[in-house]
Amino acid sequence: MAINVGDRLPSVPLTIATADGPQPTTSDEFFKGKKVALFAVPGAFTPTCSARHLPSYVDKAADLKAKGIDEIVGTSVNDAFVMGAWNSAQGSEDIKMLADGNGQFAEAVGLTMDGSKFGMGTRSQRYSMVVNDGVVEQLNVEAPGAYETSSAEHMLEQL
Repeated sequence: MAINVGDRLPSVPLTIATADGPQPTTSDEFFKGKKVALFAVPGAFTPTCSARHLPSYVDKAADLKAKGIDEIVGTSVNDAFVMGAWNSAQGSEDIKMLADGNGQFAEAVGLTMDGSKFGMGTRSQRYSMVVNDGVVEQLNVEAPGAYETSSAEHMLEQL
């Protein structure tokens, strides 16, 4: 069952991709006491994720922060090294990458997809959410193959 607006994020391990290497954390620890704009993608360096999704958050980072967002975070079922490389190649210092290497976060929030026909196995669906102190305030889950409601532009309209 997918997470809903008003629900608290489940507690699962995550890894922050940093310049000094992977830094372990938990969803409880990471989201505590801040308002976070989170976007999730099926895979780092994949076509729509790289051409449209990440760039929307890079371009709108200042606008999101002006609307009260403390942190902008991307997540995917990729390891911290891949997520760090993706942010270095196409991201921004305004964005943190949370690696969900084992898919525990995607599974815990009920937003997985089967990417087996692309050789990707179980991955995260494409979505965005605003999380305030661990509680989901906005949730935008895309239909399969779509990219509309999870963009930074749509999130700005909601804030």
